[in-house]
Amino acid sequence: MDIAGLIALLQGSAYFLIFAGCFTEGSVVMITTGVLVHSGFAAFWPAFVALMLGDILSDIMWYSMGRFGGRKFINRWGYLFGATPVLVEKIEHRFHEYHTSILMISKLTMGFGFAIVTLMTAGLLRVSFVRFVAINVSGGLIWVSALFSIGYYFGSALESIPAEMRFAGFLAGAVFMFIFLQYANKKLSTVEW
Repeated sequence: MDIAGLIALLQGSAYFLIFAGCFTEGSVVMITTGVLVHSGFAAFWPAFVALMLGDILSDIMWYSMGRFGGRKFINRWGYLFGATPVLVEKIEHRFHEYHTSILMISKLTMGFGFAIVTLMTAGLLRVSFVRFVAINVSGGLIWVSALFSIGYYFGSALESIPAEMRFAGFLAGAVFMFIFLQYANKKLSTVEW
């Protein structure tokens, strides 16, 4: 396959790639998609819908693991995601009374490092699925819009960079945001709640 064929393939599957990227690594993909829309490589509505679907379906996956796999999954595999039994137990105590606030705040703050644990705990404690989805869609609209906007306006800044340096600037910005978000997530996960 030549370069032109590869570019055509990527353009043809751009929205699927945005969805898949958001499903696995949401924040950086949301920002990157904003830059792509600003640069004209993607249309706003299909890109935004792909981001929302990836974000919400990812949350539903973690909720389902908590609901149907529950404690077995956490005891066996939770350490891979920071979902240790001790941490889940701490969250459970607060969750019963404040699950709406906890889910919304978790969505808007990347979970303070506990996003996956919070989503799994919602399933584990059998929070109503309809309520769970409604809370996550509401929070997701705000979160996706905010990060998408950052990327979109970062795209404006890229236009002031000479064309030969744009890709390097875009790549450097994406790497910086990824490292910053991972660092912030790690730091916040060490906070004692």
